[in-house]
Amino acid sequence: MADLANLVGRLLIALLFLGGAVQKVFDPAPVRGMIAGLGLPPDLIWGVALFNLAGAILLITGPGVRRWAVALAAYCLFTSYFHWELRADPWQVTIMVKNWAIAGGLLILAAVGPGRYAASR
Repeated sequence: MADLANLVGRLLIALLFLGGAVQKVFDPAPVRGMIAGLGLPPDLIWGVALFNLAGAILLITGPGVRRWAVALAAYCLFTSYFHWELRADPWQVTIMVKNWAIAGGLLILAAVGPGRYAASR
């Protein structure tokens, strides 16, 4: 049961990053604007989209899942800053706290590893 729950959890978290990659590729304007608004180059979006896609795929398949879980947790914590900068909008604060929760789940995944249902450990 624990291995199945681990797989389902990895799939659900991966969907978040896959959705983020798809959104950034097919509707980049909002994220590019957010990035530019913080004084960063808007073209960073393409590297972030690739990172989101790679993270999603590797969370599902399992290779290096512990390292990817830590990297994605750090990403979630880092991107919380962007939402904090927009804190006048209560929804942005909710997204920030959600990022912290996702980071927490990813850190647990880093601790326990991918379980039995992974292409490799």
